[in-house]
Amino acid sequence: MADKKTAIVTAAAGAGIGAAIARQLAVDGYRVIITDIHEGRMIKLSEELSRVADAECPWYRLDVSDHAAVESVFNEVAGTYGRIDALVNNAGWSKIEPVAEMSLETWKKCLDIDLTGTFSCMRFALPHMRAAKSGAIVNISSISGWEMTTEHGAAYSAAKAGVMALTRVAAAENGRAGIRVNAIAPGLIYNDFLRRIYPDAFFDSYLEKKSVLDRLGSPDDVAHLTSFLLSDKAGYITGETYGLSGGVHPHA
Repeated sequence: MADKKTAIVTAAAGAGIGAAIARQLAVDGYRVIITDIHEGRMIKLSEELSRVADAECPWYRLDVSDHAAVESVFNEVAGTYGRIDALVNNAGWSKIEPVAEMSLETWKKCLDIDLTGTFSCMRFALPHMRAAKSGAIVNISSISGWEMTTEHGAAYSAAKAGVMALTRVAAAENGRAGIRVNAIAPGLIYNDFLRRIYPDAFFDSYLEKKSVLDRLGSPDDVAHLTSFLLSDKAGYITGETYGLSGGVHPHA
């Protein structure tokens, strides 16, 4: 198992996207390292992935907004398994507040998790990738980084736009070291969390008025694109942000 590629997925045990990505990477043959703040969910997912991959799928409790904790976990992973081949930055948080009423606490928490957390994970994965002269990173941004999709979502939009910019610069800095960095900007992705928040009428209206493909996006859609971008098939792709909205928010 020493030659098995190692992939770290943050927020892997959440509402759907992270877990779908972790499952897909296990199928792809990675040793999947799952991190999250929810220990019980991680244990359950780790057991599931271990059966799928027929290999250990370790988990680490990690708050990506804790810079020192990120350093500790990433160095432990590299020390234990000898490599970090792939990183998926999926952790995110949002709270709807208008700018004129937004607390500094809301602003800072959103940027600390969504943007600075992404930076911290890249900061401590990249040295290991550079030493190996190989690696691939996928950052999960949002269509909100390009345009206003939710009123009063300024903190989230700013953070996700920052993730896109961070992706471009990191790709330019590390390409000659054999490392590719890309981002995915999902639109509406249907999952259990959203189903608990919004009534069925919300999704029906979305399909009727906005959908081009006559279906909602799923966590597996994000997982499949992530799998491709991490693979050698995407070997000439770096610094890009891929929209994934089913044509609702097309971007050239």
